[in-house]
Amino acid sequence: MAPYQATLPRLDALSLEEKIGQLVFVRIGSNLPPIVTASDDEARVAELIGRRPIGGLLLFNGVWPEVAESLRRLQERSRWPLLVGADLERGAGQQLAGLTVFPHAAALDRSGDGAAEAAHAVAAATATEARSAGVSWLLGPVADVNTNPNNPIIATRAFAPTPDRAAELAAAWVAGAQSAGGLATAKHFPGHGDTDQDSHAELPLVTKTDEQIRRDELTPFRAAIDAGAAAIMTAHIVCPALDPSRKPATFSAPMLRGLLREELGFDGVICSDSLLMEGAKTNFASEGEMAAAAVAAGVDVLLDVADPPATIEHLGGEVDAGRLPEETINAAAERVLRMKAKALGAGEAAEPSDTPRALAVRVATAAVERRSPAAERFVLDGKRSLVAVLLKPFELPTDPPRQPLADELEKLSASASYFEFGPEPQEEQVAKAVEAAAAAEQVLVAVIAKPAAWHAFGLNDAQESLVKRLLDLPGEVAIASLGVPTVLERFADSAPKFCTYSDAPVSQAALVQTLFAAHSAPSWLHAQR
Repeated sequence: MAPYQATLPRLDALSLEEKIGQLVFVRIGSNLPPIVTASDDEARVAELIGRRPIGGLLLFNGVWPEVAESLRRLQERSRWPLLVGADLERGAGQQLAGLTVFPHAAALDRSGDGAAEAAHAVAAATATEARSAGVSWLLGPVADVNTNPNNPIIATRAFAPTPDRAAELAAAWVAGAQSAGGLATAKHFPGHGDTDQDSHAELPLVTKTDEQIRRDELTPFRAAIDAGAAAIMTAHIVCPALDPSRKPATFSAPMLRGLLREELGFDGVICSDSLLMEGAKTNFASEGEMAAAAVAAGVDVLLDVADPPATIEHLGGEVDAGRLPEETINAAAERVLRMKAKALGAGEAAEPSDTPRALAVRVATAAVERRSPAAERFVLDGKRSLVAVLLKPFELPTDPPRQPLADELEKLSASASYFEFGPEPQEEQVAKAVEAAAAAEQVLVAVIAKPAAWHAFGLNDAQESLVKRLLDLPGEVAIASLGVPTVLERFADSAPKFCTYSDAPVSQAALVQTLFAAHSAPSWLHAQR
């Protein structure tokens, strides 16, 4: 599927309103309540496109292949080509159900000497599948360095805890995506890795010195720029060492025009992180005021604009009043048009194949790590009774009735019993789980410990207490983190400990395959087509 059918306009042929419109990108679909698929959101977006010029779309909750037709119709309705982007850090399936979901970025680091090759392949597969649905702009990779174990929003989304390794894999991901015709975006500049706050919910503060930021946080962004990244996404974080005015990076000219443009030499598109996040909205009375501050600081694309007509009108008023130079709008619109030209020049997208799914299995399998001496000799036996207890730090309306771990265990253990608990485990159900586990010959405790916007990270006290009760039982009891390894540090090393670095379905299946010492690809892989 070719990403666009229309012809791009010349900048000098656009009115001021049309040039401003090129900077405005609107959400289509939502994974948050009220949940709506991208295709079900088509009519709303079509009506907006008929009223106001916009630059593109930020896609959530698409279903492939239906979403491809929805996007094609919207492209035909738009006077000029729309650029469609999506958060695809973990593969096209992250926002396009039916396509491949890869493990989190941290899992790629576990591929050892082959990690860069794997990152390149994963990104190329992601771009190929995304483009088959009409999505050319990949809002990935995460170029942050995972240096803070208390970071609630980066963690396994980052490739590595060291700058050089994160840089190597971020550059490989950028190169892989763009080799397949996708447009890669390194995020979140100048580095969100060493924060202990979620910028979706509040405005994080980075206390590092200028020297530390340049040494630790900027290294992967330099590598991504050198690899040809089409875009860089800003972080809604405050870095006083880089901007003493304490403006968040999204609104900081010293960080964007000074550091990113002039010092690092980046001439591609600078896009904001979502403007619906609390870290962006702090200190602004309106979305229009927020948008004007971002553009003045150096942002080219305003992502996730809630009220496009009002925002476009406000920006136009700022230009007319002389507070925002039209040359600033022109430069931003020109960069957006250049990026659209790259998407147009990529040609037809290949049809998805089964190859990315086999790649996902290899990455997930390589990432399963034994984290304690006792894990080296722990193996599950399908002929012995088994109880599995899975704990989630939060529950989403899009969650399946139960995690894939349950089905995978039941395929290899005829007597497996499965219990799943959210952040508020009920004592009656806890008692049943503990009783069943006490009577079982084998027990597996699995913990989802992953970052997610606006949600808790890691175990709460009630969940930690339940895990300790289970680990204190006699018999063979193992614990696995479907996410960060640090959550395992709360428990004694006498227990067999495992880590998958991701809770993706393929990672859950890889854990089961490893624990049963089976090496065939998980059966769910072949059932999705």
